[in-house]
Amino acid sequence: MKLLTKENIEDAQKYIYRHMPPTPQYVWPQICENAGTTVWIKHENHTPTGAFKVRGGITFMDWLKRTHPQTKGIITATRGNHGQSQARAATAAGLTAKIVVPSGNSHEKNTAMRSFGAEIIEHGEDFSAAAGHAKTLAAQEDLFPVPAFHSEIIRGVSTYALELFTAAPDLDAVYVPIGCGSGICGLIAARDALNLKTKIIGVVSTEAQAAKISFESGRPTETQSAKTFADGMAVRIPVKEALDIYAQGAEKIIAVTDDEIAAAVRLLYQTTHNVAEGAGAAALAALMKERETMKGKKVAAILSGGNIDADLFTTILKGQTPPA
Repeated sequence: MKLLTKENIEDAQKYIYRHMPPTPQYVWPQICENAGTTVWIKHENHTPTGAFKVRGGITFMDWLKRTHPQTKGIITATRGNHGQSQARAATAAGLTAKIVVPSGNSHEKNTAMRSFGAEIIEHGEDFSAAAGHAKTLAAQEDLFPVPAFHSEIIRGVSTYALELFTAAPDLDAVYVPIGCGSGICGLIAARDALNLKTKIIGVVSTEAQAAKISFESGRPTETQSAKTFADGMAVRIPVKEALDIYAQGAEKIIAVTDDEIAAAVRLLYQTTHNVAEGAGAAALAALMKERETMKGKKVAAILSGGNIDADLFTTILKGQTPPA
């Protein structure tokens, strides 16, 4: 992907802000006390879909309408947040949207995607299987296949990072969850566009370590499974285009357990009364794991998204960890 300039990202901001306002970033005293350092929480759970991916949907759909005006509909695969983003943007642009999800996907995320106008198709046991089926259907039904990773998606997503770095330009480090990679790549793009020295630290689940293994080995590596309740990070096969960026731009990738993620969900709710899904709390979980290393530094954790099913959230608030 071509390196973005500050002007590229600011142009995306101007367009995105026609459709949604910027999201806040706060320093919560109790989070700082628990982490032993100054912590900014970037609240991408406050977007219209509860995750940063909505930004990429807006810019991608604008690009699609301009460059492929004959397109009648789109299809994509998701565990939920990307699908909400694309369904919302496609419907607003007058296009149909079909979203492929794996069997047993979050009921509440499926319902949210339908509310944005999408037709939901269940296929396969995980995201990778769903993505393969979406590609097949795209060819069969003449639908535009929206990838999980695209330069226009990253340009839109990078606007959340520009907001954060504008509010806190002297951050030592930012922790961000990795699924297909748009979130971490957006951070890297904005940091580099602003010529900052902030270290970008990716976070994965111990049960879905494809990004971490690939980062450390220097080549894309598939895992046999990705069974974590943090479905936004449940990816078996890293996206090569994203890996190429975070392999060069990230400081490291940390793996956190589902128990650690659940503890971070509880901490966020108890101290800020914000609801985080598993992937949304993973960044804070990683910071808590590294709190001795980060003591005295200024750091940020990305909270994206906030779309956790009620039964899972109830289980976590009872002090338990949901099954994968």
